[in-house]
Amino acid sequence: MENLLYNGLLNCRFVDTYLPSDIVVEIGGTSFHLHKFPLLSKCGKIAHALEESENTDKEVHLTLDCCPGGLDAFIIAAKFCYGLRVELSPTNIFVVYCVAEFLEMTDEFGEENLLAQAEAFLHKVVLRSWKDCIVALQSADNSISHAESLRIVHKCLSALSMMVCTDPSLFGWPMMMYGSLQSPGGSILWNGINTGARIRSSVSDWWLEDISCLSMLMFKQLIETMTERGIRPENICGALMHYLRKYLPGLDRWQIGLGGRSKNLANLAMATGIIDQKVLLECLEKLLPERKGKSYSRFLLGLLRIAMILNVCQSCKDSLERRIGMQLELATLDGLLIPNFSYSDHLYDTDCVERIIGHFLSCQSVPVVSFSPSSISDPPRSPSSTPIRKVTRLIDSYLSEIAPDVNLKPDKMLSLVEALPESFRSLHDGLYQALDIYFKAHPWLSQSDREQLCNSIDYGRLSIDACAHASQNERLPLRVVLQVLYFEQLHLRKALSQCLHVLDSDSNAAADANDLTGQILQRDGWVSLVRENCGLRIDLEGMRSRVRVLEQEFASMKRDLSKADRPHSLSITAQAISRKLGCMPVANSSSLHCDAIESFGSSPERSIKKPHHSNH
Repeated sequence: MENLLYNGLLNCRFVDTYLPSDIVVEIGGTSFHLHKFPLLSKCGKIAHALEESENTDKEVHLTLDCCPGGLDAFIIAAKFCYGLRVELSPTNIFVVYCVAEFLEMTDEFGEENLLAQAEAFLHKVVLRSWKDCIVALQSADNSISHAESLRIVHKCLSALSMMVCTDPSLFGWPMMMYGSLQSPGGSILWNGINTGARIRSSVSDWWLEDISCLSMLMFKQLIETMTERGIRPENICGALMHYLRKYLPGLDRWQIGLGGRSKNLANLAMATGIIDQKVLLECLEKLLPERKGKSYSRFLLGLLRIAMILNVCQSCKDSLERRIGMQLELATLDGLLIPNFSYSDHLYDTDCVERIIGHFLSCQSVPVVSFSPSSISDPPRSPSSTPIRKVTRLIDSYLSEIAPDVNLKPDKMLSLVEALPESFRSLHDGLYQALDIYFKAHPWLSQSDREQLCNSIDYGRLSIDACAHASQNERLPLRVVLQVLYFEQLHLRKALSQCLHVLDSDSNAAADANDLTGQILQRDGWVSLVRENCGLRIDLEGMRSRVRVLEQEFASMKRDLSKADRPHSLSITAQAISRKLGCMPVANSSSLHCDAIESFGSSPERSIKKPHHSNH
């Protein structure tokens, strides 16, 4: 029975009966010409309004602009008042419940009134089914404010939170992940026939696709309810990651190993274009748990890039950088190479990485709990792979990657180098490699800039291979090369003393050299470097003077050899040279000559009989 119709001329609706209307209800500019008796027997709000009205004999006009659900909700209530059957469903339960409560359609004005029927349907049907709860929350946008005041939204959210931790076969299988192809037992249906084939899916994440179809505000309330109920942080994090990946399309570009999941919910899911991605990110970022994990760290780095592209508020960026800094040892090099989205000439956003390092240093005193191994697991930690060492290697690799940028200024490079304390680097090979690449890409750097950057390297912590490379590196300042040579000599002396087990005096000298190295390692500043350079220069001058003396002696030897034109003079000259070189005196040349002739001219028999005299 279509009882409420439009008038062709006016924005009015009339009841299709033969009795004239005696009450006009106006909602949103539309007038409903109805009758008092059906409304008074069901609606307490209209009954109270008529009691307060003075004109009871004439047609009464009521205005209900605050009616939840608008025209459609009031039409359902009017049909119920006229005795028509109202079909309750998860789609309209919130609207019917709200309008029944607004019009005071309680049992006081009639048995089994609309409010009682709506409440019974909500508790007996909707709250016991996962599917009905999802559909009801999706359709609550029109009456969300009034529904929240009635706590019926909270009841649905609490029911969903409880079902997340429960076996899905107890309350209805997931409805949206695979549509109508899944049976309560989990097998696939074909034309209603159970094929016995099982769906390959993880039991712990069956609900993620379903709740991702909710609106942003409804999804936020659901996550807050789950947090209050003590749902595991990895489940909450998984839901947020799934929701953000779905409605931030650029986020999947920074993720690795994400399998594409079929989306057959185009009619139920929200269109991506109607979502304000900036508001979405700023709203849901606050719900991310304070935990750490390898995949979670990769997700946060991708989320930070999207935040910079969307130009979200500064507080949201700072929070993401802080979360990344709390687990910087789990980050990857490609994740830290964040492009520069500002108007700067730098290829990468080095300021962001510097702030992340600062957050890592500030969080060292407060340990962060990792996710459980069942969901987002971290690799086992060995004693040699501590977070500090991992971060040091990561930052050194990052410096090597950004060093070829020709627009990277020396002061910015120095600021990044000094972002980590010197004590964090047990070996400075990675830092030396990064600076060498930087010097090669910036040949126009001044001598002072090179020396200032090289001051951050502790040459006592360079390996032998790095020292050998640095001693022949023409891009380094001469003062740095001299320091490298000095420490290279200390390394060699230490290696020789350990391998050859030299005398005690050499061992003491090596120990003194190690003590000297320790003292130099403890020094810092320009004054100590200048003093060391002065000592090295004095040693170098002494070596040059000794080389000049040797050259003079070699020249005199050449002159003596040029004068020796006979064998007799040659023997005399050889004896003189041997005396200069400090060798043993040589035997007479004539006797040697005779012995040689005798030995070569003798017969074999004679040579055998003659005893052999050893020169030893």
